[in-house]
Amino acid sequence: MHETSLAMSLAEIITEEVAKARAARATKVILEIGALSHVDPHAMRFAFDAAMLGGPGEGADLEILTPAGEAYCMDCSAVVEIARRGDVCPTCGGSKLLVKSGDEMKLKALEVV
Repeated sequence: MHETSLAMSLAEIITEEVAKARAARATKVILEIGALSHVDPHAMRFAFDAAMLGGPGEGADLEILTPAGEAYCMDCSAVVEIARRGDVCPTCGGSKLLVKSGDEMKLKALEVV
């Protein structure tokens, strides 16, 4: 479960950012986890709660945004939305898709007090 190591890294980032802001703790964390990222949002929630224990992120609300994947079809030159890797182009049925977005995980926002 790589969500645990991701959550531990996120805890380090939150600790650093809270210190930079000279704040006491984080109150809200907004993550963007793309549909093609291979990160399970439910597992990430569980790992987040565990990773934040005892640190400035403990008790913070976690909001997860899950944008769809976007790919460029080399067969029809269309930019299309895809739900998972291996999908075919919904426009032409082609299978030569180049992922453009939706495979990343980003810390979008952090609220501190």
